[in-house]
Amino acid sequence: MASLKDLRNRIASVKATRKITKAMQMVAAAKLRRAQEVATAARPYAERMDAVLANLAGKITSRDGASPLLVGTGKDDTQLLVVMTAERGLCGGFNSNIAKLARADAVRLRAAGKTVKIMTVGRKGADNLRRDLGKLIVERRDFRSIRQVGFAEAEGVANKILEMFEAGEFDVVTIYFSEFQSVISQKPTALQLIPARLPEAAPDSGAAKNTAVYDYEPEEQVILGQLLKRNITTQIFRGLLENAASEQGARMSAMDNATRNAGEMIDKLTITYNRQRQAQITKELIEIISGAEAL
Repeated sequence: MASLKDLRNRIASVKATRKITKAMQMVAAAKLRRAQEVATAARPYAERMDAVLANLAGKITSRDGASPLLVGTGKDDTQLLVVMTAERGLCGGFNSNIAKLARADAVRLRAAGKTVKIMTVGRKGADNLRRDLGKLIVERRDFRSIRQVGFAEAEGVANKILEMFEAGEFDVVTIYFSEFQSVISQKPTALQLIPARLPEAAPDSGAAKNTAVYDYEPEEQVILGQLLKRNITTQIFRGLLENAASEQGARMSAMDNATRNAGEMIDKLTITYNRQRQAQITKELIEIISGAEAL
């Protein structure tokens, strides 16, 4: 059984830990609002970009001269998985859930005879995949020295992906990130970028009401070639923003749970300390009374 001194030290240690987790929870809550606003504001732009690309792609009558970014290379033998996670931990299952989705897809693709390559964006993604899929990691990007990830970082990742694609290093690329839904809900998401998977117009979407006719200059294929590259950067940037909001939400929830658990542990340790102290005092009183009676 632990001594009273050990129990006092343990209670003091847990109280110090609770102060840290409470402070981290408050910091995450302060950062969450801004990150959520930015992520929400980026969604309409990314969705509209997809709509414009779908409109342009629909006007191309022949796919022979279309950009490989749209129609692909004609095969899917080599797959590049871009796993985007956070740089830091202490955010619950945020990082592990993204890595779990990417790992499952990698195993499925390899079982189907495909060649899988992995690019990690964020230190925690590489740490999660290093043990069982470390040999498949061909590129690592981390932004530990960057206080707030911006469009420039997304553009750097996109340029590297385009450089690898032009060199013929892969046929299909898919990015993995966590879509922010709420403080307690973040959805791991896989999004194929090359070849572009554009949305299809629903038959009852009311498209007949939109009778506007667009004339593009220069030709649709030229514009599409430029927008496809821009769309890759845009979708990566959106994924990074969604990750930033999801990370703060997950950390806020995890630190709240840790703070409550620390409080419960302090209560249990305090009860144990009081009972042991009471038992020790009772023992000393019995010894004093027994000694007095012996006289």
